[in-house]
Amino acid sequence: MEPTRREFLGTVGSVAASGFGCRPGAETAAPPNILFLLTDDQRHDMFGAGGNPIIRTPNMDRLASEGVMFTHNYVTTSICAVSRASFFTGLYARCHGIHGFATPLSEEQHALSYPVRLRDAGYHTGFVGKYGVGRAEHIEDAASRYDYFEGWPGQGQYLVPGRAHMTEHLGNQAIDFLEGAPAGQPWNLSVSFKAPHVQDRVDPYFINDPRLDDMYDGLRLQPFPHMDGAYYDSLPEFLKADTESRVRWERRFGSPEKWEESVKRYYALIHGVDIQIGRMLERIAAMGQLDNTVVIFTGDNGFFLGERGWAGKWYMHEESIRTPMIVRDPRLVHRAGTRRSEMTLNIDVCPTILDAAGLETPESMNGRSLMPLARGGSPGWRREWFYEHLFEHPQVPKSEGVHTGDWKYFVFPEAEPPHEEMYHLAVDPLETINLAGSADRAEKLAELRSRRREWIANLESWQIDRSWNEPSVSEG
Repeated sequence: MEPTRREFLGTVGSVAASGFGCRPGAETAAPPNILFLLTDDQRHDMFGAGGNPIIRTPNMDRLASEGVMFTHNYVTTSICAVSRASFFTGLYARCHGIHGFATPLSEEQHALSYPVRLRDAGYHTGFVGKYGVGRAEHIEDAASRYDYFEGWPGQGQYLVPGRAHMTEHLGNQAIDFLEGAPAGQPWNLSVSFKAPHVQDRVDPYFINDPRLDDMYDGLRLQPFPHMDGAYYDSLPEFLKADTESRVRWERRFGSPEKWEESVKRYYALIHGVDIQIGRMLERIAAMGQLDNTVVIFTGDNGFFLGERGWAGKWYMHEESIRTPMIVRDPRLVHRAGTRRSEMTLNIDVCPTILDAAGLETPESMNGRSLMPLARGGSPGWRREWFYEHLFEHPQVPKSEGVHTGDWKYFVFPEAEPPHEEMYHLAVDPLETINLAGSADRAEKLAELRSRRREWIANLESWQIDRSWNEPSVSEG
């Protein structure tokens, strides 16, 4: 009888791990297993260790207490498909060229990606959950890059008759991978949750496991900042009527009662993910492998929960672009519970995974490994980064800008006239006062406009077979 596809791929994955340790100075110890956990639309302050006192996330909090938490982590494009392409490849969107949902990774981009590089080096690789890059007709090609693949295109459904809630279903598939991993061979599993993303066009949208419906009953939620309508009222018309962010706000947050119901369901979806993370950690521990498993946890983008009169993401405000980032490496037990405040990015995940496995990062990659920071080092680090949202959608205006840590500038370049916003985050972290029209800040505005142009020129000249460096930043 012919072997099944999964059986065949399993035998292909059982190659000798001769590729390990090729990074200069890599340790000779056995390479670690690597578990990459990705949530969908979970922003940085939506778990306990991120500062939320309500959401019950003991397992996410455990990862933070046993690992290194990066408190200023961002996505370079706040939309799922584009961000996921950046996770796989370590590239800005202008470099991988994926700006929407229809374009798959190219053969060259697959070769650059962490799943293919780990598999080539001898890892047993798996993917579970929302794949998110390319259409349905591209999923078989994506699956061929793994030893175990239970990914799917599009959004999928939380509730399917005869099946557990999707979040638990993904947990079951992750356990299946762990229990089937070949003994003595390191593994890499990527688990890409749908939660806490909404179920589009299906009321009540945030469809948590029904068993968690009542977990936040009796709580009265306090409104978040920027929910008084003042920011929305100040906007030009192209950012108001009929934009996708406002249409979705009306559906999900359009009354105080609907807002509270939606946020509680969003919290319950995150708690459901936390339960499955706990199951995975428990199973890995029972296998005797937790002390040799690096866990990386992050989100694909942030999310407006009614702030600024919006729902969704896309724009460059902190609610939309800032996400959790934790690296738990059992080889760094002395670093457990520490926090780093450097600006880290979604494009850093790919080189971080490669570095954790002892593999070299290709010189053309835009991202940087977080492992030197996790180990407690003080490497030269980025002092700014570029945001780009070039998704073609008539109700989602394109935007791009520069974030320096202390300052943020972004522009909607296709508006007539272009609409600019600039915030001094060092003194205005909630982005309350737009300084783009301030005569006192004209010099800073000109500087950040110039930086945006330099970033665009730099990224548009990028080539996959050449080394890449960020545009230089002058001192002071």
